[in-house]
Amino acid sequence: MQTLTVQDLASAWLLDGVARKDGNAELQRRFNKDLFPALGRTAVNNVSEHDVRALIRTVVNRGAHRQAISFFADLTQMFSWARKRQPWRALLVEGDPTELVDISPLIPADYEAERSRILSPAELLELHNRFQQMTADYDALPAGQKYDGIRPLKKETQLALWISLGTLCRIGELLQAEWKNVDLDQQTWFLPSENVKGTRGKKQDHHVFLSPFALHFFQELKTLTGDSQWCFPNKQDDGHVDVKVVSKQVGDRQARFKNRKALSRRRHDDTLVLADGQNGDWTPHDLRRTGATMMQALGVSLDVIDRCQNHVLAGSRVRRHYLHHDYAEEKKHAWDLLGDQLSAVLSSTYEHPPAESMMSFLAYAAPGALPPS
Repeated sequence: MQTLTVQDLASAWLLDGVARKDGNAELQRRFNKDLFPALGRTAVNNVSEHDVRALIRTVVNRGAHRQAISFFADLTQMFSWARKRQPWRALLVEGDPTELVDISPLIPADYEAERSRILSPAELLELHNRFQQMTADYDALPAGQKYDGIRPLKKETQLALWISLGTLCRIGELLQAEWKNVDLDQQTWFLPSENVKGTRGKKQDHHVFLSPFALHFFQELKTLTGDSQWCFPNKQDDGHVDVKVVSKQVGDRQARFKNRKALSRRRHDDTLVLADGQNGDWTPHDLRRTGATMMQALGVSLDVIDRCQNHVLAGSRVRRHYLHHDYAEEKKHAWDLLGDQLSAVLSSTYEHPPAESMMSFLAYAAPGALPPS
């Protein structure tokens, strides 16, 4: 009788047991990197709880705590699927090894699964000035001294970060945008539900009213990629860029916070570390949280902020059926307020004391303070 291995099980599960939006590409990549080298040839009936812990520790030890949590969830889902089906059920008569593993002791106690990082006005201005200085310094170099290793962050990436901040959109949603859904004349951007990250499987279309701040960066982007179908086209121009590319570029430029060696053909420097690192690293998603916190400090109600972030709101079906107010005017006003404040923060003449409406945001932005959920 042929021995069925973990790789056999994973192949069967990827084929028949799971269907992620990316065609299981991320699962396949994760398994190729962490599962198959360690346990791929191990017989399914020989996998123990100790093997599973060792797998998770390997990921944790390179500082990828969020990935470790996600990886364990994938393994749990795979073995749960297997123990209900033949021939795998017969091989797991001794039990599911993932059921015996408590992942919490493996994750550092100071790790926060839900980030609370927001960027202060000073950090936003620093980031703005950093982009300008990096570009100016690079442009001033003689042609023979220019090379990819010192090239500033790609202009499209810079624009994506400011648009994300000004619209509160998720960076992955923005990178999938098509120009047919952006109306610069009407100052609107439509996000179809298929491009939106859902909450508990629920998704909905989203309409963004572009403030002058966000419109400015979309107009800049139009001059760069307006000939493409995609706002952020890939190199072949046959689709959008990978939705993780901006997060990777930002992370690669905060190397001091990465517990890893330099990766091949990837940047490994500290050029995007802000405030000398005293507030920790930052991610593109932190800009969405920063913008939402600024909105609250400017007096925007939480329910309007939720709608600007396209959160699927709880409530009875009866209420949702009868109440159809779309909050368009309230959302537009909120985005305009945010855009005006961001324009002031990023202005090189922003030397006066912050407006009273910003004082509560500055309190939120202090190290150790927590923004609203």
